[in-house]
Amino acid sequence: MATFIKTIVLLFLVATLSSCSVLGVGGKSVTVGGKNFTEQYLLSEMTAFLLREEGFNVKEMNNLGSNVIRRALINGQIDLTWEYTGTALVSYMGKEPLPEAEATFQKVKELDEKNNIHWMNMSEVNNTYVLMMQKPRAKELGLTSISDLANYVKENPGELTFATDVEFANRVDGLPGVEETYGFEFGVRQVVLMELGLTYEALNNGEVDVAMGFETDGRILEYDFLMLEDDKNFFPPYTAAVAIKDEAIEKYPEIEEITAPLAEKLTSDIMRELNYAVDIEGKSVSLVAYDWLLENGLIEE
Repeated sequence: MATFIKTIVLLFLVATLSSCSVLGVGGKSVTVGGKNFTEQYLLSEMTAFLLREEGFNVKEMNNLGSNVIRRALINGQIDLTWEYTGTALVSYMGKEPLPEAEATFQKVKELDEKNNIHWMNMSEVNNTYVLMMQKPRAKELGLTSISDLANYVKENPGELTFATDVEFANRVDGLPGVEETYGFEFGVRQVVLMELGLTYEALNNGEVDVAMGFETDGRILEYDFLMLEDDKNFFPPYTAAVAIKDEAIEKYPEIEEITAPLAEKLTSDIMRELNYAVDIEGKSVSLVAYDWLLENGLIEE
């Protein structure tokens, strides 16, 4: 009952902030975009809360695919979004991945100038690929890193099975690149292809020994998986940062300062916990976003 009442109060607060912000300072108005998964819903909602508290009228356009949100930003249908540096560099710009987060951020910032897009406030949220194992199994085999895994596979060919989706199985920055960099290879029969979301379930159910996933996914906490250390830094950084149209940041330069606390406080571990609260515990995105902002002193109750 307490949670229900809190949710009702929160919805009232959101509606109040939205209606008040229409009459905000100078009638300031922006559109925030978000992709079609939990982490993006949370980032969009947090950003909207912060902007509304500063007098902005905020429209949210969520549930967009990567290519759709990219076009929307370039075309000015949205003013800003939290984008991933690695996605921009590799998928949008067609460049080779870079191993360092800062170098990747600076590169996309440079390349996007021609699109009139400004990058700012890079966070420590890195939604990159990970290879996962059940902790007891990893401990049994003495594996803590991908190098350990590579050595074990070479010494015990055909023993370990690996769950992946088709895309990761064929991407240069996926399984082929991992095998080349670490000098090993799963046999064809050891690679089990499935839908992306099922890799976590397959690993948890003991159907495979190793699986690919994403670093900030809440199911890593739910199933208490071990993320094998990428000790050769193969996987490129997919770090969340604000991408905003030049026109918007020139008109409202204060947006950089308003969104900066998110970049300063959010990490992969924190985002994994927030995703867990929504995906596993079933809490609403608005409630999780609001509670975290409140607990961290970024908004007032």
